[in-house]
Amino acid sequence: VWLPPPGDGADAELLAGLSAAGIQVRVLRGAQEPPGAHLLDLVSIMDTLRVSCPWDREQTHASLVRYLLEEAYEAVETVEDGDPASLCEELGDVLLQVLFHARIAAERAAVEGGFTIDDVADTLAAKLIRRHPHVFGSTAVSSAADVNRNWEEIKKAERSQRSAAAGGGAPSVLDGVPFGQPALSLAAQLQRRAERAGMPGDSFAASDPPGDGAAGEIGEELMRVVARAQATGLDPEFELRAAARRFAERVRSWERSGG
Repeated sequence: VWLPPPGDGADAELLAGLSAAGIQVRVLRGAQEPPGAHLLDLVSIMDTLRVSCPWDREQTHASLVRYLLEEAYEAVETVEDGDPASLCEELGDVLLQVLFHARIAAERAAVEGGFTIDDVADTLAAKLIRRHPHVFGSTAVSSAADVNRNWEEIKKAERSQRSAAAGGGAPSVLDGVPFGQPALSLAAQLQRRAERAGMPGDSFAASDPPGDGAAGEIGEELMRVVARAQATGLDPEFELRAAARRFAERVRSWERSGG
């Protein structure tokens, strides 16, 4: 009996030689590893690093925030560059941040806000199932637009539940919007939420800018530009990034020409 490694083919020449010698061989192929099996290796490596590496031992959630942002932006850049090979590596760097934060959190008791990487996975799995009733439940949809509408209704119900559990006031459509994101992305997300709540589009920018002169007027004008972009189905953050890249190329071209 020969047990070749999973995924490897049997050595035809060796089998032929054994057969010619009158030796019968039965090949039993091992099962393929399920997708995600190698993630267990990463969890083990992260455990080792947290204990054995002086730098890794000192890190906290706060100290890792900059890396979480940097790695996410680097992954975005590979998408914009159309570089799938580099995207694979950069997604690994993003995954490292998830594993790192979960490993740090596992050092706290649950009553102190601690959690494990399995808690992260379980929470995500439950959310995906809850927000896809058309896949895992009996809800019927006929288009991506139906999916989006259901998604928003489910998120609205989740916000209400969180607000009630926290003993807060009435939930807002803006609950959960991260104000630490880039300004254009923030403006776009706020406008999308306001639109879904039924707020008139002409209210997205103040008719009377705040009393800080040109700065206030520019800010409100940018809000109007964001509204124009979204009205035409464009992402203002993406469009500005694309324009910035074009500008960078013009600068390089100007430099190459001698200035």
